[in-house]
Amino acid sequence: MSDHRLTELDSGLRVVTESMPGVRSVALGFWIGTGSRSETHEQAGLSHLLEHLLFRGSARFSSLEIDEIFDAMGAELNAGTGKETTSVHSRVLDHHLPRAFEVMSDMVWRPAFEDVDTERRVILQEIAMYEDDPQDKVFDVLGEAVFGSHPLGRAIIGRGEVIAGTPLEVIERFHAAHYGTGNVVVAAAGSLDHDEIVTMAAEQLPDPRGGPAATAAAPAELWPRVRFEAKETEQYHVCLGAPAIARDDDRRFALRVLDNVLGGTTSSRLFQQIRERRGLAYSVYSFSHLYAGIGQVGIYLGTEAESLSAALGVVGEELARLCDCPATPDELQRSKENVKGRLVLALESTSARMNRLGSHVLTEVPLLSVDELIERIEAVTVDDLEALATELFPAQRLSAACIGPREEAFRDGLEPISAALAAA
Repeated sequence: MSDHRLTELDSGLRVVTESMPGVRSVALGFWIGTGSRSETHEQAGLSHLLEHLLFRGSARFSSLEIDEIFDAMGAELNAGTGKETTSVHSRVLDHHLPRAFEVMSDMVWRPAFEDVDTERRVILQEIAMYEDDPQDKVFDVLGEAVFGSHPLGRAIIGRGEVIAGTPLEVIERFHAAHYGTGNVVVAAAGSLDHDEIVTMAAEQLPDPRGGPAATAAAPAELWPRVRFEAKETEQYHVCLGAPAIARDDDRRFALRVLDNVLGGTTSSRLFQQIRERRGLAYSVYSFSHLYAGIGQVGIYLGTEAESLSAALGVVGEELARLCDCPATPDELQRSKENVKGRLVLALESTSARMNRLGSHVLTEVPLLSVDELIERIEAVTVDDLEALATELFPAQRLSAACIGPREEAFRDGLEPISAALAAA
């Protein structure tokens, strides 16, 4: 991977780029330090609503003009809201970059806030779809179980009453507070010249130019909870999880390796024991999310009522085994090679490199070279995995969440996993 270049303007705006010789495209993204973690309870969903409103037109371009401009360039324009960040991004041919930058910067810094009520209705439809999808929503039920009332425990999509009822002037103030240049990173990767992008950014700066917005500190004290949401579903959708390490913790490389061994691949222990050998579930996997000051580990399982107790019992056995024997030599090597392979393959994409640049600079995680990343992964030992497993997966730390028909069946299903962990 060629070296990236980073420039901070006097306004506080950071521009980070990476040149990729041999490609004709550029992935361009505006990364904003706002998400559901930046919101109070009364604001829950404003980051998501604002992301949608950016596409409703800007000071210089109507919504239709934005669509027509990017269609004419053969490019897609998209955006996303997360727990801690919002991004607006596109991939264009290199000679279209100045036009794309002009339009995207106007959207981000000078939204017209038109057709607000129409977009409210669109998001309310999105929330209705989300409510109808237990396989998606159960992760937010787990988030509330793990993080309680902290903003990290809230759904990114927001609350319907906030989306429907927040006055326009409040939305405008939220934009002014969170979209200042000191809270934005411009990232690009591909066929580009760094200095030209810095010049574009300087020419498009908004006025006034705010600094970084405040976000909620990491929760100081957490305890496990059980959460159940009744819904007439064919399966019980279950998540188990606990607080984990922060995104800048050096042990994040070991956590990726450990996650692969537990349930991150088709050769992982959970997938092999629950799906392949016993046929107890179609979908089962582990995951991790890392944030500022804290993170989360978890397991998802979807299964029918008749298999729920047996499947959760196997999960308990595998978590106990993880603490006792986190990886055999073969598992350790296979997991390392998987992490390295996925990392290097992903970085052949201009979009993946742009995403990495923008998210890392915005969240102040060091940007390591591919060689440095591979060295960190190779350095992971079984002892590292054992220390993480015994810290993150004891029974007394695990919260549980479920969406399904009967709460009693879910709580009965938790007994085998509790017993398996307690016996470890």
